[in-house]
Amino acid sequence: MITQAKSAGFCFGVSRAVELVEQAARDGKQVVTLGPIIHNRHVVDKFRDLGVGVIDAPEQAQPGQTVIIRSHGVAKEVYTRLEQQGVEIIDATCPFVKRIHGLVSRSEEEHRLPVIIGTRAHPEVEGIAGWCSHCMIFENAEELQKWVETQKISKDSAICMVSQTTSTEFLWKTCVNFAKKQFTNLKIFDTICRATEYRQSEAAELSSRCQAMVVVGDPKSSNTGRLAMICREHCEKVFLVDSAADLRAEDFRGVTDVGITAGASTPEWIIKEVNKTMSEIINVEAVQEENFAELLEQSIKTLNTGDKVLGTVTGIGNTEVQVDLGTKHAGYIPYDEVSTDPSVKPEDILKVGDEIEVFVVRVNDQEGTVQLSKKKLDGMKIWDDMGTYAEEKTTVEGVITEENKGGLVATVKGIRVFIPASQSGVAKGGDMAEMLGKTVNLKITEVNRARRRVIGSIRAVNSEERKANREKIWTEIEVGTKYHGVVKSLTSYGAFVDIGGVDGMVHVSELSWNRIKNPAEVVKVGDEIDVYVISFDAEKHKISLGYKTAEMNPWNQFMTKYNVGDVVDAKIVKLMTFGAFAEILPGVDGLIHISQIANKRIAKPEDVLAEGQDVQVKITDVDAENKRISLSIRALLEPVAEQTAEEATEDAE
Repeated sequence: MITQAKSAGFCFGVSRAVELVEQAARDGKQVVTLGPIIHNRHVVDKFRDLGVGVIDAPEQAQPGQTVIIRSHGVAKEVYTRLEQQGVEIIDATCPFVKRIHGLVSRSEEEHRLPVIIGTRAHPEVEGIAGWCSHCMIFENAEELQKWVETQKISKDSAICMVSQTTSTEFLWKTCVNFAKKQFTNLKIFDTICRATEYRQSEAAELSSRCQAMVVVGDPKSSNTGRLAMICREHCEKVFLVDSAADLRAEDFRGVTDVGITAGASTPEWIIKEVNKTMSEIINVEAVQEENFAELLEQSIKTLNTGDKVLGTVTGIGNTEVQVDLGTKHAGYIPYDEVSTDPSVKPEDILKVGDEIEVFVVRVNDQEGTVQLSKKKLDGMKIWDDMGTYAEEKTTVEGVITEENKGGLVATVKGIRVFIPASQSGVAKGGDMAEMLGKTVNLKITEVNRARRRVIGSIRAVNSEERKANREKIWTEIEVGTKYHGVVKSLTSYGAFVDIGGVDGMVHVSELSWNRIKNPAEVVKVGDEIDVYVISFDAEKHKISLGYKTAEMNPWNQFMTKYNVGDVVDAKIVKLMTFGAFAEILPGVDGLIHISQIANKRIAKPEDVLAEGQDVQVKITDVDAENKRISLSIRALLEPVAEQTAEEATEDAE
């Protein structure tokens, strides 16, 4: 019996990194990865065939290239070095690793020494260390203890303690227990990836009840090595293999119960090959004992209409495809029974030597021929697939071909799938016709084969994506993180913005540097805007966002554009007893003192000026600290030629 661990294969972070590489390659970009994208040579070789290169240092990147940072993450300074090379950066750092970068960086700001539990030479640990100016790395509790004792580290030292995501729970707890006894000012962050923890515990349980364990993965992979170590604690026969080619039948003589697990960097197709090969190895004796008479009977067996049989393509003629069924009958597929797509030519999808499964349409024992159909069987398989999609809640791709009162119709593998309006993903009152011709992701929710009816849902996929986005956001959110969001609603006190599955609120005071009465003066529902995190409460799921930026600050614009002595155009916005305020820029006002309004004494500003009046003024003083500007109209006027004695006396006073 073969038992495969449920958690075997790519973890979230690795899967995300691989998908980013594949997408970048599909988009036609000149892609290179900074170091192998994952610790698996088969995946690296596959990407090399797709034109994806590997560089060892940022300086090797060429302008115009797209550089992908792998899931292990890199030091902060690496980003700067890449930017200097003039390349596009795609950051595939695992969100859980990204969180550790933020933790050690903030710890230094709090004057805490980051202590990292992990393997010094591991890329993830090297990357974490690169987000702080100084840290300590320990591979076990003994190293930590030696450091404390030899360096005579004070008990009240401010320490921040984190772990490599793939560390074992035992190693982490051992180090934590020691640290708790030694330090009184200690912050502990459990940063072990729970997926890793589950994978390891599952491997321990599986290896304890199997005669042999096969651990699949690159020998250079840290997490794969740990899996093998854990399995060896519970099972005598443990084999770490890179691929199915490493399996030897002699190692499994007498073994009937085998467990299979795989590291987080092992692709699914390698795991499947290992599983298949392992099944063949432990069942080889049964195969060898197969009755020859039964094989002979099979070779001369008769065929019946409606049978599904395997055959080998032996020729492609002008009107039909010849198929060897391994029986006394000669099989053939008429051209119109080759494919469900009438535009497809047989030679486009078949070649001599191909093994294909076909449907028996008609048997002619007298002539010794069998008419076959690949199209019928493909159609049956598609309906089987639809049932599987519905049962397993698989996300499938379809094209919207129709719009009606009830909803939409999509084509999935040639099958019409009805999507009710409530499941279309289109907002109530929205125009569903805009969906026509679009390729969409959907889930099959109902299959009635007898009535040839299939129902699907786009909304279900959107809900899953939003849930995944929410989890991702709450995993990696930090103060200052920037998001591109959509304005969902407005209130008197602010705007609610969807940042990808989570709503945050931009207070009216954070929308504009200018004085506004209503958020609608700046944004409207449906607007796409860039925002940043001001604060958040993960427990209450509340996020405060900012929209206005330093670049938008009108005072900064004024300081950049104007100097004392400049003559500028302004508008009178308010009259006071002591003078008038004039707007130089939207949001920036200066004061024209009553003595600076005219070249003669006036009783009140409104004798000369009116609100809304355009004037020319001279900037006479700028108080940057208090954001005050002094202006003068008088400085631009011709001086009065004569002055009465009375006026001169008053001016002197």
